[in-house]
Amino acid sequence: MSDNAPMKTFRLATRQSALALWQTEHVAARLRVAHPGLEVELVPMTTRGDRIIDRPLSEIGGKGLFLKELEVAMLEGAADAAVHSLKDVPMMLDGPFELAAILERGDAFDAFVSDRYTNIDALPKGARVGTSSLRRQAQLRARRPDLVLADLRGNVNTRLAKMETGEYDAIILACAGLERLGLSRYIRHRLDAPGWLPAVAQGAIAIECREGDADAAKILSALDHAPTRICVEAERAMNRRLHGSCTVPIAAYAALDGSALTLEGLVGSAATGECIRATHVGRAADPEGLGRLVAAELMVKGAGRLLGLSG
Repeated sequence: MSDNAPMKTFRLATRQSALALWQTEHVAARLRVAHPGLEVELVPMTTRGDRIIDRPLSEIGGKGLFLKELEVAMLEGAADAAVHSLKDVPMMLDGPFELAAILERGDAFDAFVSDRYTNIDALPKGARVGTSSLRRQAQLRARRPDLVLADLRGNVNTRLAKMETGEYDAIILACAGLERLGLSRYIRHRLDAPGWLPAVAQGAIAIECREGDADAAKILSALDHAPTRICVEAERAMNRRLHGSCTVPIAAYAALDGSALTLEGLVGSAATGECIRATHVGRAADPEGLGRLVAAELMVKGAGRLLGLSG
């Protein structure tokens, strides 16, 4: 499409969960402000990751299951871009796609949610805590090996309902998801760094488009937040070097202070609660290098054993 014939309608593929729709509506609103006159439409879809809710993601192929149908829609011309929670996006995108924009990050950390207890330390011995995240399980087991950790899938409201009916004494959810859905009242305690590390890129929204689609990339570039991109690139570089996916407990958090970038990384065991940590400060101009450096230290400290990697 040439500059003489600008795109009139822009279609955003999205999952149909309440949180995914909120995020996509947010992107649509930002695009309408950035490009007056542009019609932005949502293309809601159901992914395989949404349909299979009775098994942990680590057993059925990982978080990439939330992307495939949306990518097919782009390839078939049914959508111009797709909106994702960046923590659900694989470290290496399948071709021919690229992340054209990463929005300013929301709250990156996890929330302790319970209607009876104020925080993890207040839970009684043997309390039942719901989370299907191996990363969360590893950190919970490191802190409270006496807890009973149980799988928890479904959308945010489904998970909250299971907690409220007494199926769990507490659950762990992302702060950003609760806040975006107007449910921040459920956050009893915020689990933040350095004591607790989030998923790689947690709290960030990414917009994916077809590689080489100059029109889509130009439209989306107005929403890209450079400081967030720098931080999540460091986290994703660390994860990529560790061959990370949702089948292994990896956590990371990067913080930017001027030209200095700090990255904290963790590799854990959901079975034993063993956690290996590393932290380095690098240059904001080289987030990839910082990610590799932290990954290398984690490997030196024994992360390969926990990750099932040789060497």
